[in-house]
Formats: sequence, structure tokens, C-alpha cells
Amino acid sequence: MWSVLVPVIGLLAGLLFTASSQAARGTDLRSEATGVPDLIRARSLANVRLAAEVDATRRQIDDLSAREAPVNATLADLTARGERLARAAGATAMRGPAVSVALDDSPMPVDQLPDWANVNDIVVHQQDVQAVVNALWRGGAEAMMVMDQRIISTSAVRCVGNTLILQGRVYSPPFVITALGDPDALIGALDADEAVTKYRTYVPALGLGYDVTRLGETDFPAYVGALTLGSARVPRS
Repeated sequence: MWSVLVPVIGLLAGLLFTASSQAARGTDLRSEATGVPDLIRARSLANVRLAAEVDATRRQIDDLSAREAPVNATLADLTARGERLARAAGATAMRGPAVSVALDDSPMPVDQLPDWANVNDIVVHQQDVQAVVNALWRGGAEAMMVMDQRIISTSAVRCVGNTLILQGRVYSPPFVITALGDPDALIGALDADEAVTKYRTYVPALGLGYDVTRLGETDFPAYVGALTLGSARVPRS
């Protein structure tokens, strides 16, 4: 009996290995990049590399333009105008006094929440980050960063769960927003903003993080994202 079964088992094993090889076609069937979190991390790393390449290319273009372009009054005027527009668009690095705001989730356990609160009340949401950003713009911010990225007025701030997705990168709390400008005006705008004030009412009650810090001279890198709008809607009056 064994003289018959052994060849049959061997033949079946060979067929299984062959089928697996054909299905995989040389790829890893248990690839670690198949899950959504892994895909997000991979895309985030790719975005970091691409942003660095864009920044390096822009520097090369600026160096070549300054070295190769003929010097005349028209060119000087256009160059000065371009520099003014680049500053307004966030395409140039800046330095100056700044204010940072850190928002963080509460460490309070869910089973210790007050009766009037729920789990959503102890997490920093998209509207909380956006409220701080909007208040700082209204306070006269000349430049702004969220985490380690320079943003402009058209930058979208999105949260998924308790993570922040900004220009293709994913961040976990605490979320830090830094604005360059007059510190007194920036802090005054935060104190006067209704949405920020509402968030601050939860800070002592639930332990949410809200920390405002005056910074000295701070360097802001140039914005390296897209300057064109993918979509827009004109508000109706």
C-alpha cells in the first residue's frame, strides 16, 4: 500500500507547489503592504521623497535663472515682482517671531468620563485644528506650519479617526500649529475665536491638551505643495 501512496502524495504535493507558484507569479502572497495602514505609510514616505525632489529642482531653477538670465531693467522688474508674489504664495522661506499651539487627545479613560461626555469629546477633531489655523490667519499670520509642513491658505486639513492627513502625510497627536507674526496679535486672535474658546472649555473638564507657546526667531521652509486648486466652489451670497 505504501509503495502506491508515497508516489501519489508526492505527485499531489508537486501539483500544489506548481499551482501556488503560478498564482503568485513570483510575488509575495503575504505582502505587508496590502493593508490600508501600510499603504498610507508607503505613500507618506513617497510624498516626503517627492517633496524633497521638488524643493531641490526649484533651487536648481532659481540658481540657473540667476546665473544665465540677461540683466536688464525689464528682467529686474519681473524678478522683483516674482519675489513679492512668491512670498505671498508661501514659496519662499521666512524667519521671524512665532507662536505655536499644541492640541492633544485626553488621557482620561472612557469609563471615567462624566455623564455628559462621550468618547468623541476626548479626541482632537479636524474642526479643532482648523479653528486654530483660521484664528491664526485672522490674527495676521505671515506664514504657518502644521507639524513639519508649511501650509498656505488653500491647504486642506483633514483628520481620519485620531490621525491628521496633511498633503499626503499622516500624523498622530499632539498636533502642533506654528504661525509667524506678531505674537500678541496671534494670541489675541486665539483668545477671541469662538471655536477655539469652545475647545478650551473642554480642556480643564476632560484633560484635552491646549498649549500656547511664544517662540523666538523661527525658520519656516518654503511651501512645496501644489499651488493650483483641484476644485473650488464660489459661496452664494
